[in-house]
Amino acid sequence: MTPDFITVRLDDRPLQLPMGTSVRDLLDRESLAATAVATAVNGRFVPRAARASTPLADGDQVLLFQPIVGG
Repeated sequence: MTPDFITVRLDDRPLQLPMGTSVRDLLDRESLAATAVATAVNGRFVPRAARASTPLADGDQVLLFQPIVGG
């Protein structure tokens, strides 16, 4: 029997999510615009184009980064 939920850490905050949740699903759940943040899962950068096809697994660490603009 497979669990229906996984637990991931989003910027050190534990979250319980349905199995099959993608990085894009997580951003939607958190009401974050795709262009507003960069994403990494377990220390590996996840490009915007790959978020929908990147499933999360139990125990994953997800980090969000806001782009820094300067000169």
